[in-house]
Amino acid sequence: MTAGAQTIIYPVKDLEKAKALFSALLGAEPYADEPYYVGFRAAGQDIGLDPNGHAKGMTGPVPYWHVTDLRERLAALVAAGAEPLQDAQDVGGGRLIAFVRDADGNLVGLLQDPAA
Repeated sequence: MTAGAQTIIYPVKDLEKAKALFSALLGAEPYADEPYYVGFRAAGQDIGLDPNGHAKGMTGPVPYWHVTDLRERLAALVAAGAEPLQDAQDVGGGRLIAFVRDADGNLVGLLQDPAA
């Protein structure tokens, strides 16, 4: 099951400049501020900045669809013709992410939060 796209991750080359820009845009400071990821929450959305995104194949912002079973949804996307770019990865606290490229070159992310 999908709960909608609630997270958008931007690949960035200069994390400090991107952090300043998104702080100004959102009028908020990040809730997560690490060398490998900066995260903001605004209007019910998570906005992330990934300084390693380009190296992982991200060519622009990636919407992450929140799902209840990431591995099941990932397998379904691959079976439907998507190219896996990042397999399921725990990014901390049991939160799993993955992303694929569709037939048109669009990137689609999946995110599963740990069971409550």
